[in-house]
Amino acid sequence: MSFFAELKRRNVFKVGIAYLIGAWLLLQITDVVLNNIEAPGWVFQAIMLLLAIGLPLSLFFAWAFELTPEGLKKEKDVDRSQSITKKTGRKLDFTIITVLILALSYFVYDKFSVAPPAETIPVTSSAEATPAPAEPSIAVLPFLNMSPDPEQEYFSDGISEELLNLLVRVEGLKVASRTSSFTYKGENRNIPEIAGELKVDHILEGSVRKAGNRVRITAQLIDTSNDRHLWSDSFDRELVDIFAIQEEIANAIVTALQDELGVGQKVQDAPVISVTAATRNLDAYELYLKARGLFVARQDLEISIQLFEQATRLDPGFARAWEGLAAAQWVSTDWLAGDGIDHYSPALEAAEHALSLDPDLSMPHAVLGLSLAAMDGKFIDAITHLDQAVAKDPKNATARLWRGIMYKGLGYMDLAAADFQQCLEIDSGYLNCKQHLAEATLMSGDEAEAIRLFEETIEENFHSTDESFVSHYVRSGQRMAALLMANTTTRNSYAPVKDWIRAIEYPNEDHSAKLARFRKWSEESGQRLEDFHGLPLALGAFELVENNPISAGRYAWHPDAGAFRKTDKFKQFVRDHFMDYWRANGFPAQCRPVSDEDFECD
Repeated sequence: MSFFAELKRRNVFKVGIAYLIGAWLLLQITDVVLNNIEAPGWVFQAIMLLLAIGLPLSLFFAWAFELTPEGLKKEKDVDRSQSITKKTGRKLDFTIITVLILALSYFVYDKFSVAPPAETIPVTSSAEATPAPAEPSIAVLPFLNMSPDPEQEYFSDGISEELLNLLVRVEGLKVASRTSSFTYKGENRNIPEIAGELKVDHILEGSVRKAGNRVRITAQLIDTSNDRHLWSDSFDRELVDIFAIQEEIANAIVTALQDELGVGQKVQDAPVISVTAATRNLDAYELYLKARGLFVARQDLEISIQLFEQATRLDPGFARAWEGLAAAQWVSTDWLAGDGIDHYSPALEAAEHALSLDPDLSMPHAVLGLSLAAMDGKFIDAITHLDQAVAKDPKNATARLWRGIMYKGLGYMDLAAADFQQCLEIDSGYLNCKQHLAEATLMSGDEAEAIRLFEETIEENFHSTDESFVSHYVRSGQRMAALLMANTTTRNSYAPVKDWIRAIEYPNEDHSAKLARFRKWSEESGQRLEDFHGLPLALGAFELVENNPISAGRYAWHPDAGAFRKTDKFKQFVRDHFMDYWRANGFPAQCRPVSDEDFECD
C-alpha cells in the first residue's frame, strides 16, 4: 500500500482538516472573549502558539495510534482484520461537517450580520425611538480603546476625531461636533437617548485595538430612529498607511448612508471622501494625535507644545503638526500667562510655516489674525486673516470664536454675537463661545439674557468670562456668589476679593487702601494686576488697565466702564489700535466722530 493510501486509511487527512477548522473557529471565539475582558495581547498569541504546536502532534497521533473497541492502541499492535478505522473515518466526516457548518455560520455572522460586532458596546434598546431630524445627521462617539496598553487612549480618540472630520466634508450631512460627541466618553448610555440629546438620527461607534504594528478598528453605524444597524465591519490592517484605513472606513459609512438616505454625491466608482496622507511618518502622526488631544482639552499645554514640536522634527513637512503647534502656542499666551515664555513669536512662526506647506489650512490664518492684532494692532489685516480662516473652513468653530472676540474688542457687539452664534450652531457644546456670547450680550445692554447664557455655562463649571459678571451679582444682592466668582477670577490665590466687592458696593468711597492691599497681594503672589479688568474699573485704577486690544472687550465696553471711556487714556488707546479700522468700516454703535481727530463713546 502506498504511503498516501496509508495516510488516508489511518484518517490522518481527516484529523488534520478537522483540527484546522476547529482551531480557526476556536481562535475567532477566543478573540471575541479576550477583547471583551480586555485580556493582555500575549494571551491570544500564546493560544495561537499552542494551537500551532498541536497540529503536528494531532497528525502524529492519528498516524501512530488507532481507536479500537478496547481503546487507543498503537497502530503496530492492531489486528487489521478487526480495525474500525472506517467507522472512525465516518465519525470524523460528521465531525468535519459539523465544525465546518459552525465555522461558516460564524463567518456569515461576523461579516454580514446586523448585530453589533465584537469589541463594541452593545446597543440598549429604548421604548421610544428618537424622531429623525429633517436633515440627515450623525454623531461619532469616542471609539473604545481595546489596546492592551491603556495609554493608547489618545490613538482611539484620534481615530474617532479624524473620522468625524472626514464626515464633516460630506455634502448634505450634519455632523455633531467633537465637543458634543466626546461628552459621552466613558459613559455606558442608551444609544437612542444619546441621539436624542445630540439631535442626530445616526450614531457611529466602535473600538480600536492597537498592538505593535497592527491595528483592528471595529465600527458600526446605527439608525437611531428604529435602533437598526445599517452597517458594521472590522478592519484588521498593518499600520502602514493609517490614512488609507480612515478613507476606507469613512467611505463605507457614507456608502451605507447613501444607500439609505442619498447623502453625498457619487462620482462613478470614485470614493466620496478622499484622504491625502498628512505624513508618512507614523511616529510623527502618533505624537500629533497625543498633542492634539491635550490641546483640545486645554490640558498640559506645555506638553502639547513639546509633542507638536517633536512631530515637526520627525517630519518637517507635516503641515498639520505645524498648524497644531501654532494654535497651541497661541492659546498658551493666555492659558499659560505668567510662565515667562514667549509664546507669541513661536505661534506666528509656526502659522506662517504651516501655510507655506499647505495654503488651504484654516487655523494658521486665525492665529496670524490674532497675532497681528495683539502684537502690531493691525486690525484690518487681522480681520482679513480671520475672514480667510472662516472661508477656508466654514465649520471651524474656533476661528469664528476668535473673530468674534476681535469684533468684541473693536466694539462691534452685533458682529461679535453673530460669530458666537454661528460658532454654537457648528458646535452647540462649545462653552467658550457661549460665555463670550453672554459677555457681548451684557455689553449690548441685555443683562437678563446675558445672565441666562452665562449661568448655563457656570452649570457646566466653565469659567472664562467670570470677571465681567462680578458686578451684576453684587448689585443683585448675591454677594456670596460675587465673592466666589471674584475668587475664581483671581485663581483662588487668597486675593483680598472682599475689597473688590466693597468697591462695587460703595463706588464713592476712597479706594486707595483697597488698592494698596491688592498691590501687596500682587507682589506676594506674582500675579499682575494688569491681567484683571473688572478690578481696575471697580477701584478706579485706570492706570492699571492694560493696553491690550484683544482683551479690550473685557473692559473698554463693559457697562461699568462709562467713566473710563471718558478718559484720555481710552481715547489714546482707540487712536493707537482701533481708529483706522473704524474709519474704514464705520464706528461701532456706541461711538461717533465729533471731528476729524476726535470722537466720543457712550
